[in-house]
Amino acid sequence: MKLRVGQGFDAHPLEPGRRLILGGVEIPYERGLRGHSDADVLTHALAGAILGALGEGDLGRHFPDTDPRYADVSSLTLLAEVWRMAQSRGFALVNADLTVFAQRPKLAPHLPAMREQLAQVLHAETARINVKASSPEGIGALGRGDGIAASAVVLLEAG
Repeated sequence: MKLRVGQGFDAHPLEPGRRLILGGVEIPYERGLRGHSDADVLTHALAGAILGALGEGDLGRHFPDTDPRYADVSSLTLLAEVWRMAQSRGFALVNADLTVFAQRPKLAPHLPAMREQLAQVLHAETARINVKASSPEGIGALGRGDGIAASAVVLLEAG
């Protein structure tokens, strides 16, 4: 049995005039995350964790923000491409554990939809993916509501 662990992290500032997308789910809110793609930090963290388990660097190496092909692209598209890379090397998902850090908006009602969306892209049972939210309790830029961050850990197994 060949197991590989990967860890990912991403953070983006919030700004008016953008949609807020987390885990592929649009969250009603007056601001969205700024970035070249849809800036979905949760999906970026997951894709980064998979790339880490594969020893393939980071998301920017594969999908640079200087490439106009990725302007406003759905991060689910990027995740699907990263997952194809993992599958082509014979890896399957054992589990993924993700945390999104946000002072606002409240994310608990949206977590099941995020879990479903990510499981669908990874062709995995939802039981293999855990998505949770944590409040920074007013500490720092995230606690002031200036941005949102996410972290992910994955365990992959070669078949």
